Amino acid sequence: MKSFSISQEVVWEAYKQVKKNKGAAGIDLKSVEEFDKDLNDNLYKIWNRMSSGTYFPPPVRTVAIPKDDGISQRLLGIPTVGDRVAQTVVKAQLEPLAEPHFYPDSFGYRPNKSAHDAIGKARERCWSYDWVIDLDIKGFFDNLDHQLAIQSVKEFTDNKWILLFIERWLKAPAQLEDGTQIPRDKGTPQGGVISPLLANIFLHFAFDSWMQKEFPTVPFERYADDVIVHCKTERQAVYIKDKIKTQLTKWKLELHPEKTKIVYCKDDQRKGSYPNEKFDFLGYTFRTRQVRSKQGNIFVGFSPAASNKARKAMNLKMRRWEIQRRSDMSLGEIAFMVNPMVQGWINYYGKFHKTALYWLFKHLNFTLSRWVRRKYKRFRFRKRESVHWLGEIAKDKPDLFAHWRIGIKPAVG
Repeated sequence: MKSFSISQEVVWEAYKQVKKNKGAAGIDLKSVEEFDKDLNDNLYKIWNRMSSGTYFPPPVRTVAIPKDDGISQRLLGIPTVGDRVAQTVVKAQLEPLAEPHFYPDSFGYRPNKSAHDAIGKARERCWSYDWVIDLDIKGFFDNLDHQLAIQSVKEFTDNKWILLFIERWLKAPAQLEDGTQIPRDKGTPQGGVISPLLANIFLHFAFDSWMQKEFPTVPFERYADDVIVHCKTERQAVYIKDKIKTQLTKWKLELHPEKTKIVYCKDDQRKGSYPNEKFDFLGYTFRTRQVRSKQGNIFVGFSPAASNKARKAMNLKMRRWEIQRRSDMSLGEIAFMVNPMVQGWINYYGKFHKTALYWLFKHLNFTLSRWVRRKYKRFRFRKRESVHWLGEIAKDKPDLFAHWRIGIKPAVG
């Protein structure tokens, strides 16, 4: 007899989801492909140990990821493939219990919701509300209180094995690249399967429910720990910001004193000048910019476009491709190499104000023309002719590169 009723089918379905999502190896250095070599035995061990209550998660491999300031780092936690399967089993049971209780203004890591939904809603509300509180919760994933997290989960379920394994995942140590293991008495690793759901459950009670109770007419968008709150006046924004600070303190969280700010959503109807007139949200910068209406009219609005940080990151990625040095490759091979990334940028950052990406893709065309001059001797010192040659290729094969498909082709003239 097993202590807990967990079917093997649930474990199998969890594995299929993990395989679909791929991901890096954990501390055992086993990729999904390595895990597959002894699949039946690996899945049986997970099921057997979870069902008997003897499953203990291995330490989480940590990888340092540079933050936007280029100096500090964020630790990304990478569980083993087997542990991701186990976490997916628990997530599959817990998510349907919690999801119906979440509020519409919570967008992050939820079924049928996306970052674009959050950005679009924020854009719409910035047209109606003059002020925004741009909240930055200091080190949310690193400082999440374990006891409060478990209490929050208990609001949705009393299932003993769900609570047992979540507690063990919260306490699982982090293992640094040199093998050092760091005990965890707070926080949840970014990169874990269960972490985004735990974040949503925690902030549902710490923030969402409290906002609905205290300020039911004040709208907000929350994507995990990224939060934007809309206010009618500066005075209201100052008041609510202070109340939020006090509320989060009760949940052992802190607003970042420099990064949390009150922003004026300036456009052609809103006059005056204020210290903060722009904010970043999910890779987009909201600020005053020229906007074209559906009727083709130009006006000044407060709208989102790909942020400078995002564009610099994309440009750095392009530089690392070193396309101009790839003279051993054909143009088609280069397209095959870069298109998945470029198309991903277009899909995400081209949703709003796509023209903000044009300078980036024009630079990509310039880099391709440098490749032409290095690849073919007849174009070695003929910049204009190399661009013209690329332009003729783009006319014949407009779908070869992802950015050509949206009209950013080399100039032929």
